Amino acid sequence: MKVFIFLLVLANLLFYAFGAGYFGRPDNPDAGRVEQQVAPDRIRIVSRGEAPATPAVRTELVTPEIAPAEEPSVPEKAEADKPVAPEPEPVAKADRTPACLSWRPLPVAEADRLSSLLAKRFSDYKVTRKLIASEGNGWWVFVPPLPNKGEADKKSAELRELGVTDFFVVQDAQNRFAISLGVFSTEKGGQDRLAELKTKGVRSAQVAPRPGKENLVSLQARGPASEKTLLLGAVGQTLPKAEALACK
Repeated sequence: MKVFIFLLVLANLLFYAFGAGYFGRPDNPDAGRVEQQVAPDRIRIVSRGEAPATPAVRTELVTPEIAPAEEPSVPEKAEADKPVAPEPEPVAKADRTPACLSWRPLPVAEADRLSSLLAKRFSDYKVTRKLIASEGNGWWVFVPPLPNKGEADKKSAELRELGVTDFFVVQDAQNRFAISLGVFSTEKGGQDRLAELKTKGVRSAQVAPRPGKENLVSLQARGPASEKTLLLGAVGQTLPKAEALACK
C-alpha cells in the first residue's frame, strides 16, 4: 500500500515538472497546440477580432390576392313579392281619317279665294277644281286664240289639209282669232268631237264651257279629319255664304 501511494505521488510530481517546463519548452508556445489539433487543414478563419456580419435577408412585399366580391343572391321569395309595374296605356294616335268636303258651284272669283285659303293654311288638303258651264251656254271645241289674222288663216289652211272643214274663226273681242270646231249641249258631246279631231291629226284643239254667261267652279278638298273643324271655321270667315257639303 505504501508503494502505491509513493508511485502516485511520484507521477504527480513528474506531471507537474513536465507542465512547468522543467524538461524544456518549444520556442513557440502555440506549436504544441498545433500538434494537438485534429485536422487543422479543415479550419477556416472567418474574421480577425470582428464579429461576423449578419447576412442580409431579402424582403419581398407580397400582395395578397383578393377574391372578387360575389353579388348577393336575391331570395326567390323577394322576387315573387316584388310588385309588377303596370303596363303603360297605349297612346292615342292622331286621327288621320281622311275627310272630304265639297262646295256648291261658286263664281270663279270666289273659287279662287277659297283655293288660295286652302293652299296657304291647309296644305295637307288636296284641292280639285272643275269648271261648270252656265245653263244655256253649253260646251265648245276650239283652237285657242291666235296672235293675229295671218296666224289664224294659216291654222285654217292646216285644218283643211287634215280634212277638217266644219269650223270658223271667231271675231268677237273676248276670243278674237280663236277657231271654233263645234258647240255642244253636254261635255260628253264636246269630248267625242275632240277625240274625232285627234284621229285626224289635230293636236291644238281643246274642250271648255262655251263663253257667254259667267261660268261656275265646283271645288272639292280632301285631307285629314283632325283639321276639318278648323277648316270650316276659316272658310266661314272668308266666304260666309259658301256652303260646305260632304263629298258624294
